[in-house]
Amino acid sequence: MEGKPFNIVAVGGTGKVHGGDETHNHSHDGEKAHDHAHAHDHGDDQIYQGYFEDSQVKDRALLDWEGDWQSVYGYLQDGTLDPVMAHKAESGTQTVEEYKAYYEIGYKTDVERITIEGDTVTFFKDGRPLKARYASDGRETLTYEKGNRGVRFIFKKVEGDADAPDYIQFSDHKIAPAKADHFHLYFGDDRAALLKEVTNWPTYYPSALSAKEIVEEMIAH
Repeated sequence: MEGKPFNIVAVGGTGKVHGGDETHNHSHDGEKAHDHAHAHDHGDDQIYQGYFEDSQVKDRALLDWEGDWQSVYGYLQDGTLDPVMAHKAESGTQTVEEYKAYYEIGYKTDVERITIEGDTVTFFKDGRPLKARYASDGRETLTYEKGNRGVRFIFKKVEGDADAPDYIQFSDHKIAPAKADHFHLYFGDDRAALLKEVTNWPTYYPSALSAKEIVEEMIAH
């Protein structure tokens, strides 16, 4: 299942989404243990896996993602995440090399760090900051071929640097107000096209975490 796109059944009528972000078995993130440390009933687990009622989905503010975040792409490139890839290969359906190739596409980004404070988001490319203010532009519930679902929370640029993306879409496996412990971020200038993205989902963990701690979180699912 991992690495194969799922057909969207309903996303306001658009596109596909890959099976490794909002859907899923969560084996590509490894955040499961962290989330489950706070999940004490079956309902929470079901939501995490992508099974929920429309009535459970609630709007979220940018505050849920406030903080200082680091991309994990560099850790994949420098070999830090090799133990994670090996762990996946032990129980998964692909080789270490195949998993690395999958995440090379998935994690790829030139935005190595993101800070979010209030309604202001700063993107760091090669250490150079791009800053803009964002306002909520709604949410989209995506339904997958296997029957589970995910929610993208969308924000639109209202002012700021021209090179900052017009839209940012968060996916963190939560469907109602809650602080994120990591997230996938889809960003660009075309709202609809981002909803169809199937292969690239830059992933961010708190900048306060060491490389070793990120590896531990990814493996402990």
